[in-house]
Amino acid sequence: MSRDTFEARLDALQADVCEMGRDVTDRLDRVVVAYEQRDPAAGRAVAATDDEINERYLALESECIDLLALRQPVASDLRLVVASFKILTDLERVGDLATNLGGYVDAMAGDAVPSVPITDIGEMALAQLEGALDAYESGDPERCRDVAAADTDLDQRCGAAADDLVRSLVNRPPDDDVAATLADTKRYLLTVRDLERVGDHAVNIAARTLYMVENDAALIY
Repeated sequence: MSRDTFEARLDALQADVCEMGRDVTDRLDRVVVAYEQRDPAAGRAVAATDDEINERYLALESECIDLLALRQPVASDLRLVVASFKILTDLERVGDLATNLGGYVDAMAGDAVPSVPITDIGEMALAQLEGALDAYESGDPERCRDVAAADTDLDQRCGAAADDLVRSLVNRPPDDDVAATLADTKRYLLTVRDLERVGDHAVNIAARTLYMVENDAALIY
């Protein structure tokens, strides 16, 4: 493989990872809106597209392996391929989380709206993911560090929301249907947990990008 061909494939790989990132971000955005609007059909629609994300992930993973196998890349190229390979895994898992969230929206259709700010949490997680993908596309190390720093706020908001949900369960009226209340609370706790995990994957993407750009593994954990 010529150097020009190899570089063209590297460029195409990064563009394809960014495109997959935009698709996953769009799915997460749609499921957050579906929750806000209490739209079970929209939640189901997001969940139904999971196979598309999985197929794209497998195809791009195969391209990464080919690039590593067909040519011994120099250090900076190697970091790009390895970072992209890892970022694809994070994006696939965010796609899985969006599928989970779509299922929760569908199941929540008849629930009372809780006092916890799940829509706000969803928007925070979405902003973190978008920031991480922008950093990868532009190769911006400072944006990577900003994404990592923002995760503390998301974690704190998620922790407070989980505490509020448990507190509301403890303080439920005695005449409530216990089984239904437990099921509803569990769904909301899972929603908060999965949105927090989106933030964790955004930090992973930022860490891989920082490694790719600066050969700095400081954010990787």
